[in-house]
Amino acid sequence: MNKENHLLIVDGMALLFRSFYATSVYGQFMINSKGIPTNAVNGLLKHLIAAIDFAKPTHVVCCWDMGSKTYRNDLFRDYKANRPEAPIELIPQFDLAKTVVEALDIPNLGIEGFEADDCIGTLTKNFESEMKISILTGDKDILQLLNENVDVMIFQKGIGNYKHFTKQSFMEEFEIEPHMLIDVKALMGDSSDNYPGVKGIGEKTAYKLINQYRSIDRLLESLDELTKGQKSKIENDLEMLHLSRRLAEINCQAPLQCLLEDALLVVNEAKVFAMIQEIELRNVQNLVKNILVIREAI
Repeated sequence: MNKENHLLIVDGMALLFRSFYATSVYGQFMINSKGIPTNAVNGLLKHLIAAIDFAKPTHVVCCWDMGSKTYRNDLFRDYKANRPEAPIELIPQFDLAKTVVEALDIPNLGIEGFEADDCIGTLTKNFESEMKISILTGDKDILQLLNENVDVMIFQKGIGNYKHFTKQSFMEEFEIEPHMLIDVKALMGDSSDNYPGVKGIGEKTAYKLINQYRSIDRLLESLDELTKGQKSKIENDLEMLHLSRRLAEINCQAPLQCLLEDALLVVNEAKVFAMIQEIELRNVQNLVKNILVIREAI
């Protein structure tokens, strides 16, 4: 592994939605002279620069969902069916956000039929043996990717604040290996993604069972050791248990191509400031100067 190289993988969609709702709740959409809201892209740029300052990567990529339907909807029709439509003020900012990222010469990556998480997982598996990887996201499902070379920064309230997970800190907090999170989610389901897991098995029980048995396979081999209620619930929901596991597991073999040289962090000051002026972003000029200093220091 090249210890000098460090790849930051950004969950662009999670970052954009977080940035939008941070200000839209107060009705602050930051409409520019063209009538386009910019609150989400403004926040995204601030968060992105703060993350680069925190992680100090040599390489950066940004991953996106490409539409609301993925192969998981073919597996389970109701997958994420509980998600509301994007607010009208956010819709024009999807393409605008990619323009902002592109102005920093950071690759925008996404594949139709796959989630941003799958792109993140595929990139992680492709490059984790070559360099250190940090992932910026608000989605705790990503924690299943943690290992000795991969850490995860989960957004907290405010810009530049993260709950920073390493494999060791995850294991200390949850008492399971990171990859076992897939089996925990298979048992308990995920209300956010709208798949049920095993009916009647909650988060506490799911963690306890996987901590004890270490996998769904070993758990199913040991059903006679469970309480009568636990055994009955699992036996009655075996099909959904296996389906939920497939839904919970990040696909690390998405057909994604990314050349490392394209992800090298090289910021063109004139290009970035032209973008800021064109979109009419506010209070970000000094932050952009910071990223130039950061890049020079790496």
